[in-house]
Amino acid sequence: MPVSFNPAYLWPILLLLASNVFMTLAWYGHLKFKTTALPVVILASWGIAFIEYCLAVPANRMGHAVYSAAELKTIQEVITLVVFAGFSVLYLGEKLTLNHGIGFALICAGAWFVFQAK
Repeated sequence: MPVSFNPAYLWPILLLLASNVFMTLAWYGHLKFKTTALPVVILASWGIAFIEYCLAVPANRMGHAVYSAAELKTIQEVITLVVFAGFSVLYLGEKLTLNHGIGFALICAGAWFVFQAK
């Protein structure tokens, strides 16, 4: 029997992925600009976070039609880990250690349990 695909499950994930890229940039992007005044980076972060909200709010609104709130939050947290890991390595030039990997894997294991509740 062929598996049917419902895009209603995918759109929230794609929007949450995009929103997390902006949120990670808003929260951590300024770390490369340590000499820039704090009020300037706060205002810049707010501007970037506005874009994040414009993506996250519709993602959660649409997503709640097919996912529970707990599932949406879990999806968002796993996406945040993936985006942050890539951002910290590619943008900040930091290394991920085995301990980071283990910690992230444990969080992903917790996410698996959330989706087993159905």
